[in-house]
Amino acid sequence: MGARRRSVLEGTTERSAYTGPPKDSSAGPGRKQRRQVTEAILLVGGKGTRLRPLTVNTPKPMVRAAGVPFLTHQLARAKAAGVEHIVLATSYLAEVFEPYFGDGSALGLHLEYVTEEEPLGTGGAIRNVASRLHSGPDEPVLIFNGDILTGLDIGALVRTHETTGADVSLHLTKVTDPRAYGLVPTDDAGRVLAFLEKPQTPEEIVTDQINAGAYVFRRSVIDTIPAGRPVSVERETFPELLATGAHLQGMVDSTYWLDLGTPAAFVRGSADLVLGRAPSPAIPGRCGDRLVLPTAQVAPGAKLAGGTVVGEGAFVAEGARVFGSTILPGAVIEPGVLITDSLIGTGARVGTRSVLADTVIGDGAVIGADNELRSGARIWCDAQIPPAALRFSSDT
Repeated sequence: MGARRRSVLEGTTERSAYTGPPKDSSAGPGRKQRRQVTEAILLVGGKGTRLRPLTVNTPKPMVRAAGVPFLTHQLARAKAAGVEHIVLATSYLAEVFEPYFGDGSALGLHLEYVTEEEPLGTGGAIRNVASRLHSGPDEPVLIFNGDILTGLDIGALVRTHETTGADVSLHLTKVTDPRAYGLVPTDDAGRVLAFLEKPQTPEEIVTDQINAGAYVFRRSVIDTIPAGRPVSVERETFPELLATGAHLQGMVDSTYWLDLGTPAAFVRGSADLVLGRAPSPAIPGRCGDRLVLPTAQVAPGAKLAGGTVVGEGAFVAEGARVFGSTILPGAVIEPGVLITDSLIGTGARVGTRSVLADTVIGDGAVIGADNELRSGARIWCDAQIPPAALRFSSDT
């Protein structure tokens, strides 16, 4: 980060080297007072292309999980950890967020919204909202990605940050197969040693620890991120901070963690929230085998299980069986339908005796009777599938 750069927007030379905490900083081991994190940045600008058609009409953080927009769960957990002010870094379908959440007062929060004119990446998005923060240069700021469902002990991450005197503290989690992730090795004290790209060979798997997408930044560090251009916090900011001698601390928390980047993962995350496997104070009802929202109608002979959610105004007919799935508001499930590990979009309809497994049906789509959809099938918004038109086996 100490090298000179040419600013893309301004055409001026800038230097963004991190020179350490302010001289009057009281950070470091042994300090008498610990600061509680009261501000956060939530990164919600991604297009969610891997989740389509769920994200055609809805930004990924606003897709419903366990009966409410997924973002609601993150906001509620931040509030429970003592956060009072959250700045949402928006981009894709940015106009959707504020009409729903307003100023955040209904959640006991103060929310602000900053929209990127052009995508700026994770680091660029953080820097882009920095002017909205009220924290002093040495105070902690919580930052988290808008597509991670986690049971992270936020308070423990903040305490780790304060007691170690770190410049940035990262939530790390352990995974069974780390080949799909960048690796974050640490020393015995938890200090980050490197940020490694996805391993290509078994010899390159030097740890099972990965970046879990939640951080505590010293406020002054945010100001060292270059402004006005795309920056990846994972590929640029963190490695350059290490190179300039900054203290990056890792805290391993291997409680519940799930990247909701695919439809299958999103459906699973929603079910886990309903079942109580993933913690959230924002679930609109009691945890259990199913969650039926107000104004939804479920026939007495229908069966719901496995963390299934039925949204407002949806209808599940007699003899339908729905397991581990999400039925969004206004959808209609006709008699005799079998649905497993799937998501049915807002206002969609699934015809009599159809069988769906590991499938996503877009908003307003119509699936005729006697169809069979499996193995990651995705039906686009407003599409119409005629009766008995699709099968994945010789006999449903």
